[in-house]
Formats: sequence, C-alpha cells, structure tokens
Amino acid sequence: MAPPAEGGGEGRRQQQQQEQGGFGQTITGIIRIAVFWYFASKFFSPKRAPGSDPPVLISNLFQKAELLDMWLFVSENEKLNDFSNDGALVWHETNIPYAVWGSEATRTLSYTYYPSSESVKNNATLYAHVFFTRSGYHPDPNDPEYLPLATFARTHPLVTYLPKSTANKKRSLLGDDSTDDHPPTQAAHAPLQDHDDTPLEEWLSYWKPNLTINLVDDFTRYPHNGVPPNIAPYLNIEPSSGNYFPTIYFNEFWLLRDKLIPLNETVTELPLNLEVGPISMTKWQLFLQIDQSFQIHRSYGSMIEGEADELKRVFLEGNPYLLAITMVVSLLHSVFDFLAFKNDIQFWNKNKSMEGLSAKSVVVSFISQLIVFLYLLDNDTSWMILASSGVGCCIEFWKIGKAMHIEIDRSGKIPMLRFRDRDSYASNKTKEYDDIAMKYLSYVLFFLVACSSVYSLKYERHKSWYSWILSSLTSCVYMFGFIMMCPQLFINYKLKSVAHLPWRQMTYKFLNTIIDDLFAFVIKMPTLHRLSVFRDDVIFMIYLYQRWIYPVDRKRVNEFGFGGEDDQLTDGAGVSATKEDEKKTN
Repeated sequence: MAPPAEGGGEGRRQQQQQEQGGFGQTITGIIRIAVFWYFASKFFSPKRAPGSDPPVLISNLFQKAELLDMWLFVSENEKLNDFSNDGALVWHETNIPYAVWGSEATRTLSYTYYPSSESVKNNATLYAHVFFTRSGYHPDPNDPEYLPLATFARTHPLVTYLPKSTANKKRSLLGDDSTDDHPPTQAAHAPLQDHDDTPLEEWLSYWKPNLTINLVDDFTRYPHNGVPPNIAPYLNIEPSSGNYFPTIYFNEFWLLRDKLIPLNETVTELPLNLEVGPISMTKWQLFLQIDQSFQIHRSYGSMIEGEADELKRVFLEGNPYLLAITMVVSLLHSVFDFLAFKNDIQFWNKNKSMEGLSAKSVVVSFISQLIVFLYLLDNDTSWMILASSGVGCCIEFWKIGKAMHIEIDRSGKIPMLRFRDRDSYASNKTKEYDDIAMKYLSYVLFFLVACSSVYSLKYERHKSWYSWILSSLTSCVYMFGFIMMCPQLFINYKLKSVAHLPWRQMTYKFLNTIIDDLFAFVIKMPTLHRLSVFRDDVIFMIYLYQRWIYPVDRKRVNEFGFGGEDDQLTDGAGVSATKEDEKKTN
C-alpha cells in the first residue's frame, strides 16, 4: 500500500469528483472536434476553379498486398548512419503483405533491451529507426541492393520526458519525514526560485515498453495542391515523382502513463514489446483527432493531466455493456443535475417564509462550497471545474440573502456585512429547533474536524500550512458533510411536517445520488469517497420516511404559505397585484 504522503487522500478524492463531472464533457468535446475536423477536410480543402486544367493527382508508390521487409534499429543517434552495427538491429521481418488484413500481416516480438551506456540512465534519448523496403532490397544507401523508390523509413523516440508528480513536491510540515515509507524526494528539497516558495520543476525520463508500428491502408489519389489539412503533415512525399510512400504511424494511443518505466541508475534491463500491422484510414484519423482533442482541452484548461488516461482506461478495462450503461446514466446525471439546479433556484426565488426551514444549514452550505472552491484553486484545477464551483458559491450566497436579511454596516471605517434573521424564522419554533440541532451537531463536527486535521498533519505531506488547512477542511466536507443535513431532519421531527421542503428539487438530487451509487462501483476511487456516496442515501431515506409519516395534502395551501406544487401559485389569469407582492420574502 502506498504511503499517505505519496497518495494524497484529499487529492485523490477530489480527482475522482472531477473525473465523474468531466466524463460527459470530455466525450462531447471529442465528438464535436471529430465532426468539425471531418467537415473541415471535406469543405475547406482547396477547390478547383471552373475552366481550369484538371488537378495533378498523387498516389501511393506501393501496391496493395505488395511484400515488404522491415528493419528496426535502436540507437542513441536521432539519425542512423551505421547499418553494419549488428548490436543496433533489434528486429528484422520479411515478406510482410502491405495493407492486407490477416495474421500474415501482423508480426510481434518481445525483446529485452540492455542499456549499455550510462547516458541512457541519465536523461539521454533512445530512438527506434524503422525501415521498410520492397522484398529483397536493403535500407542501407551503401548497399548494392539499395533503391530509393523502394525504401521508406521513420524515426520515433523510445524515451519520453514528463514533469515530476506534484505529490512529490509536498513535505511534512512537522519537519519529520520518518513517518513516510520512502525518504524525502529530491523535489521536496529542491532549490527555491527567487521570490517564490515553490521548488523548481523537475522532469524525469521514462521508457516506453510498447511500440506499435502501423502501416496506414491508404491508396487515395490526392490533388497535388489539395491534400486535406489533417493528412498533409503525415504524407511522406517522394520529390522526383511527387507521389507518396506508405504512411508509418507509431500508435501510442493505448500507452498509458502508469505503464511507463522510469529511467535511473538502477535500471539494468528494459522490456520492449514490438508489433507491426496494418491500420485503416478511418481508425488512424480517429486516433489522431481524439489525441488532438485532448491537447486542445488541456491547452484551454478544461482537462487536467491524467484525465485522458483515465478515459482510455475505461475503454480498455471496462465491460462494453457496463460502459454503455455508464454513458447513459452519465447523461441522466447531467439532466437531473440541471433539473435540481433549476428547481432549487425556483424554490428559493418564490420562497415567502423561512418557517420550517433551517437557515443555519444554508449558511454552512455556503461555507462548505467556499472551502471546496479554495481547495480547487490551491490545487491548480482546470478552469472549467473552478468556474462550476465558483458559480455554486455565488448561488449559495444568494440563498443566504433569501434566508436572512443582509445589511451593510457603514458605521466603522470598513463596511461590514451584517446578517439578521427574518421574522418568519425568528418568531416561531423553527429558530429554537435549529439552534438546538446545530449546537449538538457542531460538537460532533468540531471533534471530527480536529481529529482529521491532526491525523493529516502527522501522516500526510502538504505544500504549506495554508494547504493543510484547506485539505483538512475539504476532507471533512466530503466525509462529514451529511451532518449538516441533520438539522433539517430535527426540525421536521419537531414540527411534524415536511410541507416546507423543496421536494421536487430533492427528488432530482435523490435520483442523482442513486446514479452516484452506480459510479461508486464502476469507477476506481478511494474507500472513504465510496462510503461518502452511500451515506447520502441514508439521509434521503430518512427524508422519505418523514414524508410518509407526515403526509402532504396537495390540494390545499399549507400553514407555511405553500401549496403542494409551486406552479399552483401562478395558475389562473386573475392574479392581482396584491398577491404578487405577497410572493416577496418577509
């Protein structure tokens, strides 16, 4: 089991929240860009003017099913010059039929590479040089059997460089790293930048254990000056004839980051799984478009590092039927989220009385939302998640204005906001019951917050004291946030009524909770977060039980000024100005 300092419990929980929220948006973005690219290649390629000469067409220099020989060399040089070095030759195959679908066109090899130079272990790059020739020819220009029109090649790096994980940049605030299973990382003690308390970014080299070489099945005759823009960068044009060689595509679409092998002084051997085979034009373009979609999302901040791998992992490791169900319920989750948001706004906008409603729960809900927003801001979250959380904060503050009187006190040097209970809330038993429930629940909550914060300070790493405070509070919001729903249950019990609750909004939220239960089984997540999903079910079941034992007569207006359906307030054409004024909050 990984140590708490390396995993970052709060970060993992927040990451899973983002994965659930961003799944549907990522799929939609990919489809949108793929469709846009398709139409761009069809309608925005250069058009031939009327009456002009027919365009010069270029075609593939090789024929379908033509036999090919393949050589694969591994070298530290970006350009291979020494073909006589037998140690550099890793793989040689003969008589591979080009663009033929079958077992004879697909070849595989499992190879173990032994790094002979120390530079490879210290951030040097290794390159794979792949050469294809017509059967019987040789790729070496100095060989008598070499023919330029019969040879095509491409080079690909076998080493990639990635920034060090941000989790490794955290440190123990108590100055005692003995609690960790691993010694302090170099990034944790890296020299600091000028006027900044963050360490310099460190990049590490990783070995790619899988190399898939695909020959694109493409025999399209393109206009010489009208090659689609999504294909032109990959065409290998032969200068003398103007035709193109077969396209070599190094397929790394399914190579996930957690499969990469870090390179350091302790590495003695490196696995290399090789595969060569055909790929259809449609599949090749789809992979390119999806990768570009991921890059666009990352550049705009709508996708963070690692989300693309998690999405691919769902397709790789997930059951197809379960994946289809997950996509359907993801769509339903978005619909129910919108309906719950819409009805929540409608309820508080039309609310005339705070009798029977917990005003303190509204305030605590705003504080919890603000804590989550600050935590996301501290952890460099994508701007889309930040915007969503920020809008949620504004809405929760607006609800405070509907639940309480907000006044600006200008008596001092600095204007201050003052909150005052509304008459409909303070003049009856609602405030008394709300105070009692919040008093005892606050004791439990403060105890849990203190215990969780002390544990986090002792056993986990943090960037700063500010990050520790935010992560501790955010952890408590996720784990113990359901406690803030209990005052309303207590008020319902004392008043023996649930007529004051926004049942339409709560119904949509309950449906979303059921969908979250499904995600808890489908998506990989920490145990604490999985339990936090099911504890909401318990609260909603208690609400449903209270609704059953305290039934609501939908045909009359209740003692708190509400009918069974909010829309009843707007039915009929003879609504007078006096009734419109009565809708305003006291």
